[in-house]
Parts: sequence; C-alpha cells; structure tokens
Amino acid sequence: MSQTLLVVDDKSNVRAMLKDYLSAQGYRVVTAENGQDALYTARYEKPDLVLLDVMMPRMDGFQFLPAFRRESNAPVILLTAKLEEQDKVIGLELGADDYVTKPFGMREVLARVRAQLRRAGLEPPTSTILRVGDLQLDRQKREVRVDERAVNLTPTEFDLLARLMESPGRVFTRAELLDGLGAAAMVERTVDVHVRNLRAKIECDATTPRFIETIFGVGYRMKDEG
Repeated sequence: MSQTLLVVDDKSNVRAMLKDYLSAQGYRVVTAENGQDALYTARYEKPDLVLLDVMMPRMDGFQFLPAFRRESNAPVILLTAKLEEQDKVIGLELGADDYVTKPFGMREVLARVRAQLRRAGLEPPTSTILRVGDLQLDRQKREVRVDERAVNLTPTEFDLLARLMESPGRVFTRAELLDGLGAAAMVERTVDVHVRNLRAKIECDATTPRFIETIFGVGYRMKDEG
C-alpha cells in the first residue's frame, strides 16, 4: 500500500507541483491550503508524512505543528522561504523533523521524504520498472529496452527518460526537466540536445516520434501510449 503524504501550502501551484511529482513516485498525495484545513484532513487521511509550508493564512505552519503533534508522530518537513536560522530552530523545536528552503528542487524534496519515511520505519515505493508501450525502463538495473532491444543511454539520458516516463501525458517544461536532473547550472536548451539524442536511440524514426512528443513553446511529454 502506498504511503500517504499531506502537502500543506497556500499556493495552489506549489500544491499541484508537489502532488504531481510525488504521485509519480508512487505516493498517495492529499493537500490542504492552510494549517486549519490540514488538521481536519490529517484526522481523516492519517498521513505518513507532512510537507508543511510555514507562512500561510488562517493557521500558519508554526501554529499547526503543536496541534498536529498532539495527534500524530508522523514526520513533518517544513517548506520555508525564511532563511533565518532562528526560524528553522523554532520549527524543529515545535516538532518538525526536517526542512527544505524555497525555492527547492524536486529531487531534494523526494530524497528528504524518503529519508524521513525510512527513519519512521516505512519503506519507500518499490516499483522499479516503468513501461510505456513497448518501451521499458528498469531503474534498479539501469536498463532500457525497446521491443526487447537493449538501448545504451548515458546517465543523463536515462534520468531524463525516467522523468518523462514517470508521468505519461504530462507536459514538462525544460526548466522542470533540468530541475529533475539536478542540473540547475545547465541552460534550458541543453534539454533539447538530450531529447534529440534520446530519440535517435529509442525511436524507429526520430522525425515522427512514438514516445517523446514536443509541445512547442513549452517543453516535452511522454505520450500515453507508445
């Protein structure tokens, strides 16, 4: 059974971004837009971990924490734009287990979620194989096959393909794909080069791709069916 994560943030785009990404990693994700709604949601959903914004209306993260801790020992990771050490210390003293400073990378959030779940005695999702049509990617073995034909990819190409295959049909901007690769220092057009190389290796005809589709002016997506 998938672990349940509660994402609490007053910004709808942040909630949607985290929900999409973490759901693609195999987690069940529920959301709330402030601390008051989060307490209500937590009572019914019993989350295994909470990702908690600090600055929110009605009830902020610092007000939420003591109330939540009276009802649950689930790990809490703060999502904070505050850089002052004192604010981070206050959060930890109120019962938070870790924090991520905004703006954050999605891979950093995922790593911290998995670390906290391990400490809580919960295993992360175990699915290692992704499939889209006759394209198969095995995370554990770092292998890719098309029509049972083995395909040799560079580490960056493999990670990029995995990112796209995690959410077939979802459009990723170039910036999102770079962030997922932990490649913030690269320019966005670098993604175009990697996609071109990927297509040359996995597509029968790179000019009419079956798998990786270009969304002009936005980025790329993995087709729902290859």
